[in-house]
Amino acid sequence: MMMDEIEKGFNGYPNLLRQIKRRVLLSQRHAIYAANEEMLKMYWDIGEMLQRSQDAEGWGKKTLQRLSIDLKNDYPDVKGFTIRNMQYMVQFYNEYNKHLTMVKYKPTTIAKLPVSQLGEFNFELPVRHLSWSHNLVLMQKVKDIPARYWYMVQCLTGNWSKDYLIETIKRDEYGQHGALANNFSETLPAPEAKEVKMLLKDPYIFDMLTFTDPYSERDVEIGLVKHVEKFLVEMGAGFAFMGRQYHLEISGSDYYVDMLMYNTFLHRYMVVELKDTDFKPEYIGKLNFYCSAIDDMLCREGDNRTIGLLLCKTKDRIKAEYALRDIQKPIGVSDYELGQALPKDYRGSLPTIEEIEKELEPINNVDDE
Repeated sequence: MMMDEIEKGFNGYPNLLRQIKRRVLLSQRHAIYAANEEMLKMYWDIGEMLQRSQDAEGWGKKTLQRLSIDLKNDYPDVKGFTIRNMQYMVQFYNEYNKHLTMVKYKPTTIAKLPVSQLGEFNFELPVRHLSWSHNLVLMQKVKDIPARYWYMVQCLTGNWSKDYLIETIKRDEYGQHGALANNFSETLPAPEAKEVKMLLKDPYIFDMLTFTDPYSERDVEIGLVKHVEKFLVEMGAGFAFMGRQYHLEISGSDYYVDMLMYNTFLHRYMVVELKDTDFKPEYIGKLNFYCSAIDDMLCREGDNRTIGLLLCKTKDRIKAEYALRDIQKPIGVSDYELGQALPKDYRGSLPTIEEIEKELEPINNVDDE
């Protein structure tokens, strides 16, 4: 048989090509991660050298100017040796060096990632897995170390861009998480309860939806499905949308879950019930019923217990906590907010693109992504 006839009969070729391409892509990603880690370690070391030299010699900005010129001349293909970026290197070193004696923060949702060990770091923060620009945003805009750690985790698990990170910090995403009424501590093991609390928040901001006329739960559901990508971003890292009005047949009767989701990081389903009214205690019973059904009907080996999320226009936290007290299924209750249609007269008072860029100037001028 001729060689070309053999090759034509090789039906496994497409799969072989896909496997090789995946391996090439994996190698490229490893190379990028390794290069980023080495660059950050270099920045840490240079920051330490500059700080110690400045402490010993007391030199000023002119020395940085001279260093910038000499390093650019000696390494014309290497970016990052501007005066400003070297100042950032010093800040990078000082920002974390002063926390060396702190209690360690152990990774939870990124437990499988290697622990950060930059220079003399002896506390656990996933610094080295982030880009330089991500690290600069966090250093400048998030001073609280636990909050910074939370944002680091979200950047990694959610693949957040630098611009999206800036936006979430402005919205105080960290402050919103863990604020919802819930019974997770009573219904889940402590590590799982902590992870779920980190993932959920209060309120949820569905600013992609604006209604000028009275609206119903169905209107909101349809709007969220229409903007499903933005909806998933707002829900958080790792969520997959399984369906709206998800059908369950139980003992010959039909039931419909408003929205069913699955989180790939937590390995559990989440039942979302949406109400266009204030919280009512009776809503909890129905959600508890749905969580039990999903556990029995959909969960497979390796899946954790289903959680429920009740989204209301507003809630009375005390009433919600009373309603949750003796419920056996893990459930959270949160508010949601929709976008507001702006009157035409207000649009002229919004900041211009130039004003926004000016506000972000210290970040946008960073040399290395």
